Amino acid sequence: MDNLLENQRLAHEVIERLEEACVQQFMTDSKTYRGRLQSEHTIDKYLTRLDKESQKLMELYEDKNGQRQKEVDGLNNPSVNMDEFYRQLDQIKDHHQKHPNEPIEAPEFEFMRTMDQEDNEEEEEQEEDVLETMFSGEENVGRYLDLNALHGDYLNLKGVERLDYIPYLDQFDQFTEPKVYPTTMKSSHDYRVYLDHLHNYLHSFFRRAKPLEDIASLENNAKVDFEHTWNENGGNDQTMAEDQSGLFCQACQKLFTKQTVYDAHLKGKKHIKAQEKLNQEQSNTSTTNATADESTLQNGPKMDRRKATALKEALILAYMKVLDSVRTETKANVERKQALTDRERTLEQEQEDIEIQDESDEDDDEDRIYNPLKLPLGWDGKPIPYWLYKLHGLGVEYPCEICGNYVYMGRKAFDKHFQEWRHAHGMRCLGLPNSRQFHEITKIDDAYALNEKLKKQNVRTDTKAENMEEYEDDEGNVFNKKTYEDLKRQGII
Repeated sequence: MDNLLENQRLAHEVIERLEEACVQQFMTDSKTYRGRLQSEHTIDKYLTRLDKESQKLMELYEDKNGQRQKEVDGLNNPSVNMDEFYRQLDQIKDHHQKHPNEPIEAPEFEFMRTMDQEDNEEEEEQEEDVLETMFSGEENVGRYLDLNALHGDYLNLKGVERLDYIPYLDQFDQFTEPKVYPTTMKSSHDYRVYLDHLHNYLHSFFRRAKPLEDIASLENNAKVDFEHTWNENGGNDQTMAEDQSGLFCQACQKLFTKQTVYDAHLKGKKHIKAQEKLNQEQSNTSTTNATADESTLQNGPKMDRRKATALKEALILAYMKVLDSVRTETKANVERKQALTDRERTLEQEQEDIEIQDESDEDDDEDRIYNPLKLPLGWDGKPIPYWLYKLHGLGVEYPCEICGNYVYMGRKAFDKHFQEWRHAHGMRCLGLPNSRQFHEITKIDDAYALNEKLKKQNVRTDTKAENMEEYEDDEGNVFNKKTYEDLKRQGII
């Protein structure tokens, strides 16, 4: 039925229901990161639909062709009011006679319709699949950045420092650092392509990982600040500073390092052709006032590539101010994975799959364990009794300077750590043997003093491996390897 007033009323109802759906989605507080991200994407979908309906409603209110005003005048005219009413009533009757089984709910409200439990589960599985395909495996559903491909592009640039992946995560947005991005390299085509790829990835990641962030406002503020800084510096940006000796060619948009190379370049055919084209464009556009926005940078006859490049760098810096916490978590994750073996990586991947399944089956009543005293967890995943905590002295701290000031909780853990890898590694770094004489020694100075004392007493500190290994019998008695083998050979144990 072609009725503008009815379409207008329907648009108002859709907007109200979309607002209600957003409120309900916000009130559904998910306890997992995956659930929160999925909820944010759902809200973003509602807001996109709400924006379209609002634009449609604005067009109906503007009434450029005057159809809405005609309908209003027809309803206000007493002579034609009843005739119009009966005409519309006949249209409604004819429509329902032709479509007797059509559902009452309009297709505009499909997002609000109630479904069975099986349909809800199928829809949740489909949304989880969409969320999985939206991110790469390295990104882990938006938790981390995946800059491996961009790191490879960076290493292929001429003149850049050969950074590993972790230092690259720290410094890839330090555009004012000559060691990371040399000034002479910034006028090259490869650098502009690399910068476009970096900008496009960060923009895409921002939209996928933070769908409710106002990225348009963020970019507009960054452009305004960039224009203000660019105009204050007189068209020279710190990230693309023009050489004071005049070695920058405006026609070719290229910066040279030596005067001889610059002079030889002026005689080339490519420069002569570019200079003629620049002079012709300047004469054609001398009467127009050039603007400084991004559309001019991209669509003008001869754009300043330095400004376009500097603008891309400013946008990347604006993205990374918001994504700084994601970068920190990415670095920690990469460092942790580099320390794992292949078997540990496989087990971790399997554990992540189990955790994903557990998140979907998690109950709200079993979200948190009440542990105000921060007691250690037992074999059942619950805090141990407080009396057992006090019995074993787990509240007493035993620091060890040789282990890097690592603190051991409880006497049992402290006694055990002298034969563990951390203490043995610390003793090797000090150049001392990890023998029985150094048991209970936790200070570095004490260890050196004891070693000197043993040397004066002519006590051998370089013990053999057979004296270092300990064996325990069925009754709990501890012997070194040689004594244990002798007693076992004699049948005593």
